[in-house]
Amino acid sequence: MAAQSSALSPLPGLHHTARQRFLPNEASQGSARRSFGTDRAGSISTLDSLDFARYSDDGNREADERVAVLEFELRKAKETIQALRANLTQAAENEVPLQERKNYKSSPEIQEPMRPLEKRALNFLVNEFLLKNSYKLTSITFSDENHDQDFELWDDVGLNIPKPPDLLQLYRDFGNHHVTAKDVVDVAVGVDEDELEATTPIMGNVPIFETTPPSIEQCLLVQKLEDEINVLNSEKWSLMEKIQRLESEIDFLKNDNFAASRVCDVAPHPSLEQVPLSVSEDNGRYLDIKSSENDSKHGSTEGTNLSASAGVDSRTSKDDTLNSVPSKERQKMSSYVPSAKAAVHFDKPNRKLSAAFHQALLSFCRMSADSRLGSEVSRIADSEKSVMLMLGRCLPHIVPNVLLAKREELIPLILCTACLHPEPKERDQLLHILFNLIKRPDDEQRQMILTGCVAFARHVGPTRVEAELLPQCWEQISHKYPERRLLVAESCGALAPYLPKEIRSSLVLSMLQQMLMEDKADLVREAVIKSLGIIMGYIDDPDKYQQGFELLLSALGDPSERVVSATHQVFLPAYAAWTTELGNLQFHLIPTLLNKIEKLLREGEHGLDEHKLHMYLSALQSLIPSLFALVLQNAPFTSKAKLQGEVPQIEVTRFPRPVSPLQDVATIIGSREQLAALLQLYDYQLEHEGTTGWETLLWVVNQLLPRLIEIVGKINVASTACVHEFSRFFWRLCRTFGKIFTNTKVKPQFQEILRLSEENIDSIAGNGVLTKATVPIYATGVLTCYIQEEDRKLLVGFLEDVMTMLSLSHAPLDSLKASFVELGANPAYHELLLTVLWYGVVHTSALVRCTAARMFELTLRGMSEALVDKRVAPALVTLSSDPEFSVRIATIPAFGTIMETVTQREYQDQHSLHTEIIKTFGRVGPNAEPRFRDEFVIPHLHKLALVNNQQSVDSKRLDIATHLFEAYSALSCCFISEDLMVNHFLPGLKCLRTDMEHLSPEHEVILSSMIKECEQKVENKTVQEPQGSMSIAASLVSEDTKTKFLNKMGQLTTSGAMLANVFQRKK
Repeated sequence: MAAQSSALSPLPGLHHTARQRFLPNEASQGSARRSFGTDRAGSISTLDSLDFARYSDDGNREADERVAVLEFELRKAKETIQALRANLTQAAENEVPLQERKNYKSSPEIQEPMRPLEKRALNFLVNEFLLKNSYKLTSITFSDENHDQDFELWDDVGLNIPKPPDLLQLYRDFGNHHVTAKDVVDVAVGVDEDELEATTPIMGNVPIFETTPPSIEQCLLVQKLEDEINVLNSEKWSLMEKIQRLESEIDFLKNDNFAASRVCDVAPHPSLEQVPLSVSEDNGRYLDIKSSENDSKHGSTEGTNLSASAGVDSRTSKDDTLNSVPSKERQKMSSYVPSAKAAVHFDKPNRKLSAAFHQALLSFCRMSADSRLGSEVSRIADSEKSVMLMLGRCLPHIVPNVLLAKREELIPLILCTACLHPEPKERDQLLHILFNLIKRPDDEQRQMILTGCVAFARHVGPTRVEAELLPQCWEQISHKYPERRLLVAESCGALAPYLPKEIRSSLVLSMLQQMLMEDKADLVREAVIKSLGIIMGYIDDPDKYQQGFELLLSALGDPSERVVSATHQVFLPAYAAWTTELGNLQFHLIPTLLNKIEKLLREGEHGLDEHKLHMYLSALQSLIPSLFALVLQNAPFTSKAKLQGEVPQIEVTRFPRPVSPLQDVATIIGSREQLAALLQLYDYQLEHEGTTGWETLLWVVNQLLPRLIEIVGKINVASTACVHEFSRFFWRLCRTFGKIFTNTKVKPQFQEILRLSEENIDSIAGNGVLTKATVPIYATGVLTCYIQEEDRKLLVGFLEDVMTMLSLSHAPLDSLKASFVELGANPAYHELLLTVLWYGVVHTSALVRCTAARMFELTLRGMSEALVDKRVAPALVTLSSDPEFSVRIATIPAFGTIMETVTQREYQDQHSLHTEIIKTFGRVGPNAEPRFRDEFVIPHLHKLALVNNQQSVDSKRLDIATHLFEAYSALSCCFISEDLMVNHFLPGLKCLRTDMEHLSPEHEVILSSMIKECEQKVENKTVQEPQGSMSIAASLVSEDTKTKFLNKMGQLTTSGAMLANVFQRKK
């Protein structure tokens, strides 16, 4: 029983290790299987497994008797279980009806169907064969397809079925089978039981009658023989290894100078008896060189995980051992034996000393051959294969002793050895060392490792790349260090061209998808995106298209800007190229993105998700070069484009600057010369022959552009970000497709929608579109693509018409404001905007002049000081003296913006201007519209008071503070909301009090009283609501405050009219 369990243990352990190594997610399943297998193995334990040390004579006798009873019961229970298993297995084997069996026997051409037990046994043997021959990934796939079977335990196949030899052994023994005739029976007469037990063959060679099932004793006997065979095989291989090593040592001793006297006398193939394996006990003080070398070889044997048999005599000759090995294995072993060299002769000394004395004398030389390193040094490789074997043994010991900063120097040595080493296990170990060479490899070290991996892949081919390199990547996919995971992500892309296409589009794609979804490091996900782009350039399975699209959307929605940038640079262009080959660019990819944008706009009536809109629109923008390349490649003139003669050079500004070489139209087409030839024919076709029969361009004109213009009309014009995104999209689209296309295909469609004509001025339907985002996007995205004089005139005329029509129809000005904001962000358009505004300043309609005055506020931000002085100031002066009161009022925001945007020096130089503005605020504030007073006058007074605190000239500071005091006194009689009081009015008063503390203490007392009363009013607001619009000045008439206030009245030099205003109620 114990032998049976031990014989079954190696293969399940190996299979479990492989599965755990390459499929980490199945560890939980493996643990469940192990626990299940452990429960069943526990029932097979025997009396030999009991610990009798616990039951010594000095223990309790009653306990010993109890244990003996339990052991007897346990044995009986096990026998019962074995009998039940035998009956159950036999029943499973006999499921086929008797009549069908007769048919199979009578008709040999009819094959009997496979039984479930046979299928499970064959599955187990196939999986075992795959693992032994390094088909790890295939074994994993095979295990997953047979998920109902546990490949770690043979007991899962059958309850008491003995395990047959492996597939290789079955194949080799197939020709040795001897089918006995039906009338011949082997009979053994007078054979002892021991002889029968020793000569019983494997059950596969013994005919078993269907009517007589095998007994339990026979099964146990077969299992025992199989265990002995396994042990003998292990001993055989260990002896073969010993023979190989000892032969190398003998060759070394032949050539050594201290054994010169024996070199010529030794036979070419000495037996193992010629090399003693141990130091003689009576000469323990002196070291025998041969024995020490052999001892070191025994020490190195332990490092190779080969167990030597203790029951085999180590003095067996080499010839006898080789004769016991099968011919094929002998040939395999002999291929590893170094080639024999010609004997080397050394001069013999003319002395009569014995060889033993020479040997003892030389033992005093300080040579170290009793260690692993000494063993390697003492034997010199004499062939390429032996060099590879030596490197495979030494490199695992060299790498840990090299500094981390210099370990990349070992990469060529590791890769060369891994390429040429004959043993798969050693190659796997070397590649494992390569990927674990540096704890946290930096960028340069990773590049070196990747270069080595690519060189390895080119040398060994796709099969070994899949079987040896790819498992190393899978092993580190969840490593704790991001540098290691980064190496895995980069390796997937670098190795993509050298992998089988099935693995490239399945396993590697799944690995990258898992890392993209689960990895938390931005750098790792960025590398994953770049590798996905490379995969998209090599994949040819159309079924993976949808999976690629889902990965694209995930990458575009990544929270990291690095990942999104890598998506636009690498992944999206590569995916677009594949989409173009499949014919899905115009019919799936672009329409799907447009559908998502339209869905966002429908769902975002109360709150648009601008991030997603940017995500989809930027993807569309990155697809424009691929779309234009498709138009050129499917044009009627494509076949005529030949590189003959001189082709005009492409202008540097012909295309927008691409964010990546993969978005360069020349790269997509193939060359810059080919693109130049196509562009020449493209412009000629559009200008002279039109688009008839040009399906791809007609799709752009008749389907894409109308849909985009419709989407633009649904955008909220107040969303600056959305307007900017669509403006950049149309700008890039028009610049890519060219000026002729823009003038003949894009502008007419916008002009048809906008319908700028005098007859539409009073029409609500005609003005509706002018209030939408179509106006700013057309102005900033289409009309600004080209900057020739005629293009600028067209833009100026469009803005003048829009301003006129919106003003005369009393429509909202949001679309015009959005246009001015977008254009004003570029200083190149400041003069153009001032030209449009001057047209409004001198317009005959007061409505247009009023609109122009309001637009000045938007254009002043970021404008140069020279333009403000030369063009803005004269226009505002002109408008400030306009006979229409609404026009004069409209200039005040522009003057306020000037105060905010001018520098400190100009502020000091224009002190008088600011003084007049403050006086104007104090005069018009109490009588102006409450909304204008609350939203503009009081906030700007607060800003002026704050700036005046920083004034260094006391005279100017006092002058401004005095005028501010008068303005605040005038405004104090107005009703002021609580928010405005807290945010602007009170802070302004406190700033003013700071100035008066140093310059005019008498004003400071009044300001302190006003601040105190304002604060009390704010605190009592929630307790007692004021009756009507009670002014602040009226609340100051309490007796104490009134007395204090009147005592200071005589000290003031301000006018009586101003003081009277302090006590006025709002009319």
